[in-house]
Amino acid sequence: MRTMRTTPTTARRARGRLLAVAAALAAATALAVPSAGAAVTPSADAAALARVSDSVEFSGVGGIAWHTDPASGKVVVTADSTVSPAALAKLGKAAGGDAAHLRIERTSGAFTPLLSAGAAIYGGSYRCSLGFNVVKGGVYYFLTAGHCGNIASTWYTNSAHTTVAGSTVSSSFPGTDYALVRYTNTSLSHPGGYTAANAFVGEAVKRTGSTTGTHSGTVTALNATVRYSDGSTVRGLIQTNVCAEGGDSGGPLYDGSKALGLTSGGSGNCTSGGTTFFQPVTAAAAAYGVSLY
Repeated sequence: MRTMRTTPTTARRARGRLLAVAAALAAATALAVPSAGAAVTPSADAAALARVSDSVEFSGVGGIAWHTDPASGKVVVTADSTVSPAALAKLGKAAGGDAAHLRIERTSGAFTPLLSAGAAIYGGSYRCSLGFNVVKGGVYYFLTAGHCGNIASTWYTNSAHTTVAGSTVSSSFPGTDYALVRYTNTSLSHPGGYTAANAFVGEAVKRTGSTTGTHSGTVTALNATVRYSDGSTVRGLIQTNVCAEGGDSGGPLYDGSKALGLTSGGSGNCTSGGTTFFQPVTAAAAAYGVSLY
């Protein structure tokens, strides 16, 4: 039997072919893995979601809240009971060719800032709820809702307006929904015990307000935008399924000792349930340069 022997020429040819294959593989790998500084092109879905969100924003339809859910590839619109079928159709028409990225859900009641006449902290003919106590430079304040701060310069602890709590320093609504009130009554205590934190979807939370007390629920969305029935639009909100009612505005949303938000508005009530939105407390604290304690 004769064995096959590799000649020097044959070996050189084989090495050449192996080198060529290795070079081709290296080139393919280099093309497949972008360099650290390479620009990443946004996906078509991301661009479509941005267009749909803008179309909802500029539709002019009131009584809705919306947020982007990248996981499902949808802009989720929650419409309250005041939104007509024609208005819902308007949302679909506004989305145009991107309508497949739009999901519409319904909720009972009407989205309104939760402000009502009548205990907790009183200003003018309204009452709201104190949110969280804060401090800056040794001066004590409390946070509440901006739509509350807009309607009163002085706040009282009783409906007769005989015991002053403090004075509104600043308020922001619409756009955002927070206000800062400085304690002017030195006889009032202002306990703390909370640390500002960011909420997350699925988080079990509690809310306390002057009308309905304490109720629990879950965070269902972040960075939600709501256009209340009066046309006021607020952005960057925490959306939950916790119930609330008029007068609960400004009250705290929390998870244990974590301070999460200030009650802004919503729909429904604490008998049938509803959807409630909260201004993140981290944004309010940063805006005023105050700290929880």
